[in-house]
Amino acid sequence: MKPVSRNEILDYQTYEDARAAYRQSVLALKEPRRVHVGPHFTFLFENHETVRYQIQEMMRVERIVREADIQHEIATYNDLLGGVGQLGCTLLIEIDDERERAVKLAAWRELPRHLYARLEGGEKVRPEFDPRQVGDKRLSSVQYLKFDTGGRVPVALGSDLPGAEHETTLGAAQRRALEADLH
Repeated sequence: MKPVSRNEILDYQTYEDARAAYRQSVLALKEPRRVHVGPHFTFLFENHETVRYQIQEMMRVERIVREADIQHEIATYNDLLGGVGQLGCTLLIEIDDERERAVKLAAWRELPRHLYARLEGGEKVRPEFDPRQVGDKRLSSVQYLKFDTGGRVPVALGSDLPGAEHETTLGAAQRRALEADLH
């Protein structure tokens, strides 16, 4: 997937002026790329425009103006994109109750190794993940994943972690969105 380049990024004030319309179009792009798996896992698949939006939002919120800081944001968010044949996504582990969240994040340290994208024919593809997001005592509630599907579109996403087994079949709109991101 084509990474976001510096010349595509507006200064935060110019972005602010055009933000409402741009935000609406990106939220529409994100909708079919959001996949809920069970009660606690949300996969948010990224593409060029969603990453560009995240960069612009960070610059806006943090009032980033230094070129080195802008370049850092671009590099950081471009890393969310998958390479050729890959789908990059953010996994959000969503548990409202703070005590329950602490217990589950400690118990689910092995979760990234138990996530998968199911392809046609039943093959499970496990994601690459950042081991720095898995501590000695707990898992971060935000995980950055890359599924190397070899350019094939998943038919389902799931977890086979004991006690957190869930699978969601992707709908037609979700599959079309991920197919567009792969090509």
